Amino acid sequence: MRARSFIKSVTSLCLFIFVQLAAAKPPQSRCDYPPDLHDEISRKYPDTSLVSLADLSEYSRKLFQKEHGNRCPGLVRVNFYGDARPTWALLLVEKKAAERKAQLVVARQIGKDWETRLLQVADAAPVPVIWREGPGTYEGMSEPMKILAQNPVVILCGYGSWSILYAWTGKDVVKLQITD
Repeated sequence: MRARSFIKSVTSLCLFIFVQLAAAKPPQSRCDYPPDLHDEISRKYPDTSLVSLADLSEYSRKLFQKEHGNRCPGLVRVNFYGDARPTWALLLVEKKAAERKAQLVVARQIGKDWETRLLQVADAAPVPVIWREGPGTYEGMSEPMKILAQNPVVILCGYGSWSILYAWTGKDVVKLQITD
């Protein structure tokens, strides 16, 4: 009887410690993405970092958080190609350049490798942000004037200046200026 009581006490203590350790683990950053993709991006786009809330001006940060909460302004998981493979849109900014540029990249996992596609290089003053929108019809200010997107799209936005939509047609990426 004493042995059972002792085992229950030890088991309860171990469970308590495990729960405390699990609760103490720091939360994952909203700007975390798969380590193997991180390695690929570091290799292909050296001296860049993912845009985070800290990179944004106060104005842009407030607008982004109002519209998107605490999501990462430089990273979004998106079924861009419509094939349900792990796909991420990343907004990278140069770390040290005098005239910083932002690079919009879409990365899709194919097997164990990552296929990357550079969609846009834009000025990083102010630092732009990205997010995804669902499939649908989008109207813009440039040719083509209208896009019917079968898959989710990626929006690149320089708050107060411009926004561009990127959609996959099944063969290529189309770009639509939606605000200027």
